[in-house]
Parts: sequence; structure tokens; C-alpha cells
Amino acid sequence: MAAQTVFKRYEKKYLLTRDQEAEFLKKISGRMELDKYGECTICNIYFDSPDFDLIRNSIEKPIYKEKLRLRTYGVPKDGDHRAFVEIKKKFDGIVYKRRAEMSLSEAEDYLYRGIHPKKDSQILRELDWFLKTNDVQPAVYLAYDRRAYAGIQEPEFRLTLDRNIRARYKQLKLTDGSVGERVIPEDVTLMEIKIPGAMPFWMSRILSDMSIFPVSISKYGEFYKTHPELYMSAVNNHKKYLDTANDVVVLDSVRSKKAQAKHKAGV
Repeated sequence: MAAQTVFKRYEKKYLLTRDQEAEFLKKISGRMELDKYGECTICNIYFDSPDFDLIRNSIEKPIYKEKLRLRTYGVPKDGDHRAFVEIKKKFDGIVYKRRAEMSLSEAEDYLYRGIHPKKDSQILRELDWFLKTNDVQPAVYLAYDRRAYAGIQEPEFRLTLDRNIRARYKQLKLTDGSVGERVIPEDVTLMEIKIPGAMPFWMSRILSDMSIFPVSISKYGEFYKTHPELYMSAVNNHKKYLDTANDVVVLDSVRSKKAQAKHKAGV
């Protein structure tokens, strides 16, 4: 069966303790079950600009944001592993995800070396445009152990439970293994509820009864915010344009100075 390539939905995130998770799973028993992926390790490479513009913009919670990532289900051993190149956009609270399926070696040729896949599609053309208009490179590896559930009577209604969220910013190949630094506490599970329309009443009731409330959190964003050396990479890219009389860095200002200098130099 071909994998889904286009998604449009609301996504709500929640942080659960182990006790909350166990009680929650009891309450949804009979309404939701593990989906076809069941339990697996999700591996991702997130792409970003040298200044980490995409994640910095995302953290500021704009009305529109987007990200690009390379994903596999399971830890790949070689380039034959099935992979997905994904654009994920969020506009006014609605998540739009579009992805192209190919082998990992094809995906790496495309994203790391600029070699276009032999096949063509509307989604690949959208990916081409994103790569043309965004100066991105491999930025962060992020993996987690996921259990995915789907509604028994409402199969489009899904939720995922992610544990052992880990990340690194070196060795940015999926075949380098799934080791990484912990992103959220060990005893916390990140739950994401994926809603194609309205939240089912029974789910709203369970969340309310258990006092489980949505949170604003990004796995990639949490890792970025706890690693000042990633922010400093943006500073280092603009060192000669900084105002040495002021310790506060305003990247928009130094970027403007850099652009003006390049324009004068005819670059």
C-alpha cells in the first residue's frame, strides 16, 4: 500500500507523566488501537539555514511557518531504506504536510548533493522551489521511539506517543545511528493528537477529566533553545558586521549591513 503523501489537520501536543500515560491508555482502550506502524523509532534530519532561521522563526510563533526534514521509520542500515522528504507548514493553526517517498540514497543525493530524483511529481516541484528559495543544509538529527494509534471507528483520528526524544547536531546522516542527547525528561511522554476536523467529544472529555492541557512545544525547538552554540553560529557568520560597542546582537541589523556591503562590492 502506498504511503500517504498529503496531510491537512490540526495537531495538539501534550506532556504526560508515566502515570498519566498509563491511565490515559486505559481510558482510550476500545476506541483507539495501534496503527500499521505500531511501535518504531522515527529518525529525522532537520534542514535549516546556516543561521538557523527556520527554527528561530518557528519559536517566535508566527502565523505561518515551515520546515524541511528527511525522515525514516526505523533506523536505516543502508541507502536502500525507504525514506520521506517532507515539507511541513503551519498556517493559522492548521498543519499541512507534503512528502515525497524515495530510497534513502536517492533522498541524500537530492538534499545533500543536489541530484534530482529521476521521477517527477507536484510535491517534488514544491520541494524544488523550497530548496531554490531557502539556503538550507543538514542542521539537526532528531529521533524518538513512537507508538502510533488510530481510532477504531474514526481511522483518520490519530495520536502518537513519543518517548526517548534525542538529538545531535553532528554526524548528520541517518545511517550514523540513533544516539543523541535527551531533549525532554526521561519520565515524560510527548503526546500529539492529530485531528482532521473537530476533536471527538469522548476525547475532549477524557482530557478534561484528567486535567491534561495542550502545550506549545517543538522537539527541534527545545533542542535549539538549550544549545547556545547553535545561536552563536549565526553570530559567527556575521562577526565583522557586529557593533562592537553593544553586546546585544540584532541579527536583522547585521544582516542588513552584510547585504549592503555585498551590494557595494557587486557580489
